[in-house]
Amino acid sequence: MEDPELAAIRAARMSQLQQQNAGRGGGQGGEDEGKRVAEEQMRRDLLATVLDHAARERLARIALVSPDRARQIEAILLRMAQSGQLRGRVSEDQLIELLEQADEAQSKSAPKKGAIVFQRRKGGLDDDDFDLGL
Repeated sequence: MEDPELAAIRAARMSQLQQQNAGRGGGQGGEDEGKRVAEEQMRRDLLATVLDHAARERLARIALVSPDRARQIEAILLRMAQSGQLRGRVSEDQLIELLEQADEAQSKSAPKKGAIVFQRRKGGLDDDDFDLGL
């Protein structure tokens, strides 16, 4: 889903950030910071083109409550956009569906916090297991 308009926006923003960074006369630390800012801006621009208004609002509300969860969903959306799996903009209903799928996948892979896991041992107990020191 490499849109020419999106590529032009990206290129313009990258050159703008490079000019700002060069104007600072920054060393290595400035370059790293500029690169991080540029990547963050590109991520936001791409999400703005992929999500419709209602979906962006919902994702912003999710980020307020659970920033890690929002980052996970953003990464999934960006990966889908880069691989061409998205056709058009993602609606709020599609975002909710994606959230549910991610939640199901996460619950299958890891046990819930606070869950009690019982491990049974084979064989019976004998008197040696209960040494009371008498």
